[in-house]
Amino acid sequence: MDQRYLPRWIVVLIDLFLINVAWIATYFILAETPIVFYKTLTVTEQGFLVVMLTAMLFFVFKTYSGIIRHSSFTDIVKLALALFFTMTIAVLFNIVFEAIEGTKILLTTSIFLYCLLSFTLLFSFRVAVKESYYFLRKNASLSSKKRTAILGTNDDAISLANALLQDSKLSYTLVGFISENQTSRRFKILGKPIVSLGENYTETLSKLSVESVLMIHDASVNSNRQKISEALVNAGIEVLSVPSLIDWTQTKQLERKIKPIQIEDLLDRDPISINTDLIKKDLEGKTILVTGGAGSIGSEIVRQVAGFTPKTLVILDQSELSLYQLELALQQEFPKLHFVTELADISNMYRLELLFEKYDFDIVYHAAAYKHVPLIERNPHEAIYVNILGTVNLSILSTKHEVKKFVMVSTDKAVNPTNVMGASKRAAEMYVQALQQEKGVYTRFITTRFGNVLGSSGSVIPLFRKQIAEGGPVTVTHKDIIRYFMTIPEACQLVLQAGTMGNGGEIYVFDMGKPVKIYELAKRMIRLSGFEPDVDIKINISGLRPGEKLYEELLNDSSTTQPTHHPKIMISKVPVTHFETTKEKIKAIITSATTDTDLKFVKLLKELVPEFKSENSQFEKLDMRIRHKNVDK
Repeated sequence: MDQRYLPRWIVVLIDLFLINVAWIATYFILAETPIVFYKTLTVTEQGFLVVMLTAMLFFVFKTYSGIIRHSSFTDIVKLALALFFTMTIAVLFNIVFEAIEGTKILLTTSIFLYCLLSFTLLFSFRVAVKESYYFLRKNASLSSKKRTAILGTNDDAISLANALLQDSKLSYTLVGFISENQTSRRFKILGKPIVSLGENYTETLSKLSVESVLMIHDASVNSNRQKISEALVNAGIEVLSVPSLIDWTQTKQLERKIKPIQIEDLLDRDPISINTDLIKKDLEGKTILVTGGAGSIGSEIVRQVAGFTPKTLVILDQSELSLYQLELALQQEFPKLHFVTELADISNMYRLELLFEKYDFDIVYHAAAYKHVPLIERNPHEAIYVNILGTVNLSILSTKHEVKKFVMVSTDKAVNPTNVMGASKRAAEMYVQALQQEKGVYTRFITTRFGNVLGSSGSVIPLFRKQIAEGGPVTVTHKDIIRYFMTIPEACQLVLQAGTMGNGGEIYVFDMGKPVKIYELAKRMIRLSGFEPDVDIKINISGLRPGEKLYEELLNDSSTTQPTHHPKIMISKVPVTHFETTKEKIKAIITSATTDTDLKFVKLLKELVPEFKSENSQFEKLDMRIRHKNVDK
């Protein structure tokens, strides 16, 4: 639509025309009454005098400073003042003229009536222009706007509706609300109908003829969020996600906040609440080290720790590019944060010693690890160097420098491991647990164990997104494979919370919710992208990868759990090995990894972690040898 404004000189001419019409109307109205105009001046001359006075006052009060189609209450007040002073000056002029000449020029009744008619015509003109503009704008843009309904009827939903209705520049036109409440169908909000969801979602939404549905985080209908979303996507209706009101404060931010719904939004999980006061007490004013701080988990720990104003935050990683990118992001996000990035490899004890001497660390968050299962299965020595040796180095230095807390990020793959990566993480768990039992150890060693993290490096979600964007096929290793999922922020919140608990030596496991079938996850993601599984995008079953198993566990057979004061965090009670024995075995594994073949040091790893049974891997032969050896005994 043409956005040019009506020239002011045209508005001036129209206003002059309208006040002339007002004077003519005044004459004809009074001509039908017994009231007679004074003869000192002709009616035409009286009209010229009053109209010119009004025009002068229009310029005095700057009634043309605004834009007609955006007229506001202030603009109307200016008009009223100009006409009020027209009337006042005319009456005063009449009084003065009568005192001097003994007669009046203007009829007082005609002045009042003229001002009233002028205001009515001028006001109506502005209202007409404004309403016509919005009507034409609305109809001009209607074809390019999406007919949209809002899921929910709570306060956030109403605030969102207000924003959609008030800003004509948004790409959505609100047609109604969708509610699970069956009794709400008789009501309206902001003049828009509330449609109750029936058994057939498509039929329900056809009543509104919607093209898209806006879902608000924490909306009142979240209980069936996943079911509703899938039904909408299957019906060809776009599902969009909007943050709650606290995440956007101005309407102009809203367009950027509305995004296609992501698979992370459909986990059907209760929101996690943490005790921020307890975490703040733990972190505020402290010097904190985060290893693997530029990785997907580590960088989120960094961001969350940054929110609790530490004294110094040291971020360690061996990826130069990732550290640089994180450094730029933190400078923008947390301009007041005192942080230092350190490029280092945790398997280098000498380099770590320098860092521990340079900084007086209060807390260490150890997130550095190799975690890609098939890649580590082919390069097992790297898991020994980083996952085991790196943890040993950090824990020795933490003990030596009396670091208050050492919080290690572990994985559910450490439970009954079927691959080298999981076994190496279990060995790291065993070492810090055993070290905790030694006399004179001041540091509290805390282990946190959780499953797959959505969006992290190596996660299946980014892989599926990339494959869908390329037109497929989407590869799933097995039709029955299941995994537990958690978002990166959720996992890191629980890591910080678990860090405030316990006396040291505990392994904390997180409530990961319901397990997700990867095959169903792939189908859901394809549908969310607007395609039909195995029609538009094929799903290929590629077979289990080396070291991969159908399902992961958070506890092994010998474990029991104890609750904590946080409903999402439990303590896994596992047998703790003797430190000297564990230390000698780990030393032998590390030494072997630097000199021997893969089979030799993986065999030593299996002896340290007896529940480690390889699957779909070259190391399965070691399990057979161990079984035969045990049978011979």
